[in-house]
Amino acid sequence: MFQPHPEDRLHLRMHRARSVVLTSQELVEIRAAQRTFEGAYMRTALSQFSFALIILKIFTSEFYAIGALFAVYGAAVLLCAIYRRYQGNRQFFTTTGCDGEVKNKFRTSGNSVLLLTSLSISAYISLIVLTFQLES
Repeated sequence: MFQPHPEDRLHLRMHRARSVVLTSQELVEIRAAQRTFEGAYMRTALSQFSFALIILKIFTSEFYAIGALFAVYGAAVLLCAIYRRYQGNRQFFTTTGCDGEVKNKFRTSGNSVLLLTSLSISAYISLIVLTFQLES
């Protein structure tokens, strides 16, 4: 109940994560990671929402399930982008263990990539199933 805020346990150059002042090189590195990774996830989610809207507006009612699939996939990619941002905010800090040992804390984005891969595979399988159901 009275646990410290998680960002109070993360440190960068002896400063808590909430109060750290970054150098210009660190700011450039973080901004580049945000543009490259977080922006890509958000652009993908927006493009999926746009494609779902096009399908729902232009095509007949037989294609509504496919439009709904793309809308749900866009929402899932948006949640994955939020998760990726959460991971990225903790990527460059050090943490102090229970024994007082300072450890570097660097997490790759493997979890979010695995999550997005599984979402994409399931969306494509669903799309194939829905496409085959259109023929019958």
